[in-house]
Amino acid sequence: MCTVTFWPKRGGYRLGMNRDERRTRPAGLPPARFVVAGRRVLHPREPAGGTWISVNDAGAGFALVNWYAVAARAPQPAGSRGEVVLALRDAVTPAEAARRLAGLPLGRMNPFRLVGVFDRGRTLREWRWNLEGLEELGPAPEPRQWISSAHDEAEARRRRGAEFARWRDDRGAGRPEWLRALHASHEPMCGPFSTCMHRADAATVSYTEIAVSPRGVAMMHVPGPPCEAAGRGRSCGLQAQSSKLKVPSSKFKACLSGSLPERAAAVAGP
Repeated sequence: MCTVTFWPKRGGYRLGMNRDERRTRPAGLPPARFVVAGRRVLHPREPAGGTWISVNDAGAGFALVNWYAVAARAPQPAGSRGEVVLALRDAVTPAEAARRLAGLPLGRMNPFRLVGVFDRGRTLREWRWNLEGLEELGPAPEPRQWISSAHDEAEARRRRGAEFARWRDDRGAGRPEWLRALHASHEPMCGPFSTCMHRADAATVSYTEIAVSPRGVAMMHVPGPPCEAAGRGRSCGLQAQSSKLKVPSSKFKACLSGSLPERAAAVAGP
């Protein structure tokens, strides 16, 4: 249950991700900086150590969504899909990422789709694991979404996809405040199919955003539903870049009704 939005920009890209989980699942930990094989990396974490999104100092980003449209399930106890992004987080090329994926015990993991962004947004990869094989796709690096839902994945993709298509026509499409407002949106109706998802047993539990530009690499994270994000945003960077978390335009204030404080930090070295 997640929504990932990719938007390329000149010299970089933005990638926003809503993480949807059961309300009883332990909360994830906010992004932190790690050094992996000499490369600096940013990502949030599960309490057990896995992650669902990351970016490194080369600007390579990864995001994983569960693939509920595939009915097959791994033998119990299944391995954690949170180990996938963790294993790839310092990779900088599609070939390197593919080699590492092939070396993971995928047969113990339930189906997933993994998004990889390389060359500062100029190259996209999508890997699909369905318990029978690993497929690698090379979609064009243009604005797009990846959507998952344990409730009804086909319907969630249809409804959220329609909203994304409508929002793409907005004059401010692709701007940071537009992306955050999209991920805080309850349009056309708050519930299991809205981008900011709410159900009795599950909800959007966080929003994480990767920003890669000629000035550097940064990650912003909001714990809890993004529709309630006022005052809870945090950002950190890997180079001398600050990321101002702007208030959305008045058109979207019903979804995100407050400013997010700037808490940017630069890493002086590994």
